[in-house]
Amino acid sequence: MTRTHWAAITAVVLAFLFAAAATVTSAQRDEEPAGIAVPARDSADAGFARDMSVHHQQAVEMSFVVRDRTQDEEVRRLAYDIANTQAGQRGTMMGWLDLWALPKVESGTEPMAWMDMGDAGHSGHGGGHDEAGAAGDPLMPGMATAAEVKRLGTLGGKQAEVFFLQLMIDHHKGGVHMAKGCVDKCTVAVERDLAQGMVDAQESEIALMTELLKKRGAAPRP
Repeated sequence: MTRTHWAAITAVVLAFLFAAAATVTSAQRDEEPAGIAVPARDSADAGFARDMSVHHQQAVEMSFVVRDRTQDEEVRRLAYDIANTQAGQRGTMMGWLDLWALPKVESGTEPMAWMDMGDAGHSGHGGGHDEAGAAGDPLMPGMATAAEVKRLGTLGGKQAEVFFLQLMIDHHKGGVHMAKGCVDKCTVAVERDLAQGMVDAQESEIALMTELLKKRGAAPRP
């Protein structure tokens, strides 16, 4: 085959590739409403990414704590899965904030403000206005207090397993509530998809953790 034939074939292949790329780009643009390529600083998209990153960080911390406090393979495997999954999701959300050139911490803004909840978002275990999580952050739904995380680190065996499962069920319930808020309010399709994935996975893990508590003669906290 002559060089001319190769050049012609190459040109055709490149034309197909460029056409395919243009089609994909167009489809991606069609998925997103106009004007939200970079969400606003006070948008639900940015607020969810910031708040859920903090929420996830505590779940990762508690998971690592319990892995050092028990030899039970079921609980250790669950803790590893939670830590691995939520650390990855947190990295994704922090990456979006970088991509959008938005701050990872918004001083002067109440957690959950993007859900129009204000102080109403501080509910459930560890929901007092004057309490804070392990990192000193204001608490969001389901988050453990610094005292609860510290206590988890003092327990061992079955006691550590039960307390971890109770804390994490509360934590997941709060996470599901937040993720559903993003599904309803976020405008970036890929972020809504991630939030829906969180809802599905964490609801499944709540059911699993409830069964693990039952096997240990315990139950979720009221």
